[in-house]
Amino acid sequence: MRILYVTTIAITMNFFPEHIRMLQEEGHQVELATNLNDPLPERVAALNCRTHHIPFSRSPLSRDNLRAYQAFKNLLDTERYDIVHTHTPNASAIVRLACRKLRKKGTRVFYTAHGFHFYTGAPMKNWLIYYPVERFLSRWTDVLITISQEDLKRAKTFHAKKVAFVHGVGLDTARFDLQWTAEEKWAKRQELGVGADDVMLLSVGELRQLKNHEIVIRALAKLKNPRLRYVICGEGPLREHLSELARELDVADQVSLLGIRRDIAQLNQVADMLLMPSFREGLPVALMEAMAARNPVICSAVRGSVDLIVDGQGGAVCPATGMDDFAKAIAKLAADKLARERMGEYNRARVEAFQVDRVLDELREIYGLNGARGESGEEEAVPVGAATW
Repeated sequence: MRILYVTTIAITMNFFPEHIRMLQEEGHQVELATNLNDPLPERVAALNCRTHHIPFSRSPLSRDNLRAYQAFKNLLDTERYDIVHTHTPNASAIVRLACRKLRKKGTRVFYTAHGFHFYTGAPMKNWLIYYPVERFLSRWTDVLITISQEDLKRAKTFHAKKVAFVHGVGLDTARFDLQWTAEEKWAKRQELGVGADDVMLLSVGELRQLKNHEIVIRALAKLKNPRLRYVICGEGPLREHLSELARELDVADQVSLLGIRRDIAQLNQVADMLLMPSFREGLPVALMEAMAARNPVICSAVRGSVDLIVDGQGGAVCPATGMDDFAKAIAKLAADKLARERMGEYNRARVEAFQVDRVLDELREIYGLNGARGESGEEEAVPVGAATW
């Protein structure tokens, strides 16, 4: 088969090298269509796929979308694909509009929804704008793939020919089995300025309002525990705001903004817990990476995160606006090392369901490839192996 993978921007392709490699190894030709104003990630470029520049915009209101639609139509007029597999909402809206007539000629359209913009607790404007658009476009979707149970249930009410579920993009849990010595861990913590008796709270995500890092900084100020050190990895427009907030609340010496990091696996080795207080998630990879590293997690009660973390067994699940709830959970977990270890082991067992090999098997079935394993689309039971916190 000839398959076209589509994303709005090039960096998003970095979620799919294993998927693309699997299809290539099965004997299929995979091409890529994305906005190439920024280069492809190295892991994707190494796959040597033929690549097409389409000027997609991340903003649904941008005039560039008209240019993108025409460029994508021109591509379809000159190239013939068996499957167009699209990701990210904006590109996927354009793709499905452009492919609607081609479906009658045998081209199938797959859309992986990595997190609908409408979700439980979403702003009303999201429901008024995005929900009717996604529902309408689903009629031109052969397979609508979801990665969270909330999105799966909602997608089943749409018009797609088929709705499927996969366990995210797939995680290689072995990358987090570093087997570091105590001396190696101590050296890494020293590099970060984290003391031997400190409790390191780690967050990974863009410095945007959506990620809600501010609530953890405010929780630190409430707790007044100088042993708590909050390490945030990521960049974004709120960097200066978060720095200023930490200074205003007199916790600047407890908060470190590390910027973009390439050593997340190593940071997870020395962290005591992950904090993910987001207002919205799809199925957060950073959270799964922490689970693979045997860390407990304190997260907000939002779609995706609640698919992964069992409150009281893998950590704590709090209201996204519940600063007092986050403060209480941080204090309780920081004071109980045995609970952290027990929850970390529970998380490692649970995250095995999201292993990349399993996800590739699920994709093989969706693509109709030989040797695929069946999947029910419902969450499987996972080992409990720990008492409730």
